[in-house]
Amino acid sequence: MADHLPQLELGNQLCFALYRASRAAVRAYGPVLGELGITYPQYLVLLVLWEADEPMSVGAIGEHLHLDSGTLTPLLKRLQDQGIVTRERDPDDERRVLVAPTAAGRAMRKRAATIPAEVSQQYGVAVSDAVDLIAEIHKIADAIEGTVDA
Repeated sequence: MADHLPQLELGNQLCFALYRASRAAVRAYGPVLGELGITYPQYLVLLVLWEADEPMSVGAIGEHLHLDSGTLTPLLKRLQDQGIVTRERDPDDERRVLVAPTAAGRAMRKRAATIPAEVSQQYGVAVSDAVDLIAEIHKIADAIEGTVDA
């Protein structure tokens, strides 16, 4: 076997640790979101919409989630088919589609309020540590996106 190179060991890769943690986190949400009849990506869309005071364009939702419209459109269509959101052409710009939660989608927000606490118990991370960890992960993502997008 060639020389041992610890920098090439899978367990020493930050990218793999983030990937593994991301997959585990998404799996942890599965059962809880299943009770609401939505998937994790749909939950993320709803989080963005629940924060907004008015309908949002598909492009604006995509900017928040770092997703393109080709990925978002099927998610939004399924949410619309479930009666959770509306999608309508912007009367001021027919090229834009505006998305807003329906009454059922807004009611779902109240039911979803316990989800972060339910799932975070599985993480085994103290709330104070989680705040620091979230900030650090965002810092890493921003740095990577800044070099990739440049």
